[in-house]
Amino acid sequence: MRTLEETLGRVDSSVDDMVRTMIEMTRIPALAPFNGGDGEGRKADYLETQLRGFDTVERVDVPDWHDPSVMRANILARKVGPSKGTVWVVAHMDVVPTGDPDLWDTPPFDPVYRDGKVYGRGTEDNGQSVISSIFASRACMDQELHGMSMGVALVADEETSSKAGIEYLLDHGYFSEDDVIYVPDWGTPGGTMVDVSEKHMLWIRVEVRGKTAHASNPDSGINAYRVSTCLLMDLLDELERTFDDTDSMFSPSRSTFEPTKRPATVENINTIPGNDEFCMDIRLLPQHRPDDVMEVIRKVAAEHAERSGAEITVEEVMKEVSGKPSSLDTRGFEVLSDSVELVTGARPAPKGIGGGTCANFFRLKGLDAYVWQCGGGTLHAPNEHVVVKDMLTDTKVFAAIYHRLCVSGK
Repeated sequence: MRTLEETLGRVDSSVDDMVRTMIEMTRIPALAPFNGGDGEGRKADYLETQLRGFDTVERVDVPDWHDPSVMRANILARKVGPSKGTVWVVAHMDVVPTGDPDLWDTPPFDPVYRDGKVYGRGTEDNGQSVISSIFASRACMDQELHGMSMGVALVADEETSSKAGIEYLLDHGYFSEDDVIYVPDWGTPGGTMVDVSEKHMLWIRVEVRGKTAHASNPDSGINAYRVSTCLLMDLLDELERTFDDTDSMFSPSRSTFEPTKRPATVENINTIPGNDEFCMDIRLLPQHRPDDVMEVIRKVAAEHAERSGAEITVEEVMKEVSGKPSSLDTRGFEVLSDSVELVTGARPAPKGIGGGTCANFFRLKGLDAYVWQCGGGTLHAPNEHVVVKDMLTDTKVFAAIYHRLCVSGK
């Protein structure tokens, strides 16, 4: 059996191959049909060729929830050990749209390696973790396992719903209570924190229907823009006052209520808009209930409708309830913390985040899952990139975990 130090040395010698694989993978878009793409199929085809030495590599294709003619691809690779359970590193293959191409210095799907970074859509989110999971397993692959099984799960649909990805896999029994689960999909510089809990997530859309009129005669209409603006300000005041708890584990330590999307109203300045709408992204501390938030929103909306004469509807676009926080008293958390400290020199602190990652779906099923990686900051943004040094650190940490839990079994 190789020593842990020899295993980490193998990771160091694989940097050029990691960069090459990252570039080849990033050239293959993996957008959801909801975002105008054809899913992860072609990317999964490529990544299956990179999963060498496993006892089983299982492809699980699931019809897309938005367009059932498109199959969303999931890959589960396992090298079987004699002990109960599998150590899984879970990464997702799908990416978000590129946005305005003029904001990119390089083509989003024509990746560039420069100054120790690989630029391209999906490099940080979640290509960094796809590569680190594959190459961490390679560093241990040629050794006999004396402990748990070693697993890599590359999943679909994380950026839109996870219905055809991790949620499907959990509902169909692909994971067990004996498993140790790591989800590298959120990181901090230096890898100083581990996500063990997430906030509830709630998206709402509010539509206001008033009456169009000429701006010179506002009393003959109902200005939907004015009504929605007053409603939004009252909502922010009421929500922030009612749900004002804080929890130092989270950053920000409070619940957040952010106005986000707001479509255009009218094309000309001298017309009072008869319709308006706005959306909010709400991240709620676990001690509060999303249903209570919706009750407050509907109450305030009803008051504004009665006062203004406008018709106001509130739609719950998406709701994700947070699962129970992952335990800090587990072998999985201890070995992750030990491995991060070994590689980086610092022991990571447990943290709660705004959400959401695949880890929450495990927590909702009563399974502990830990979210950790190095870096962070360019995901979903123009000129998204991964710092190769961070990717190397991640790979060493997961290789150390595989070595301890799977290879040595101690």
